[in-house]
Amino acid sequence: MKYSIVFTAALLALGLSACDKAADVTPAATVTVPVPGPAGPTGDTGATGATGATGAPGATGADGSMGAAGATGVTGDTGVTGDTGQRGKTGGNTVIIIPPSDAPPAR
Repeated sequence: MKYSIVFTAALLALGLSACDKAADVTPAATVTVPVPGPAGPTGDTGATGATGATGAPGATGADGSMGAAGATGVTGDTGVTGDTGQRGKTGGNTVIIIPPSDAPPAR
């Protein structure tokens, strides 16, 4: 009996290790990157485009009509010259009142 437990454990370890199958190792795929070759020859130059037609000049505008002559002023007496205004006075004592602000009073 004393050897049966050890013998069973060894038999189980061998039995289970025999069932393990090694995983197949697939080699990584090699990706080839194409390398650009030398530049090719330069292409031909394209044809020049057609020149656009010039538009016809516009018609000249008609002359404007002449305005009527202004009326001649009446010859008469020259107007009376007005009185000279009084000289301004210097300011008196002016008091400026500043309204209180909305701020709370200082303590």
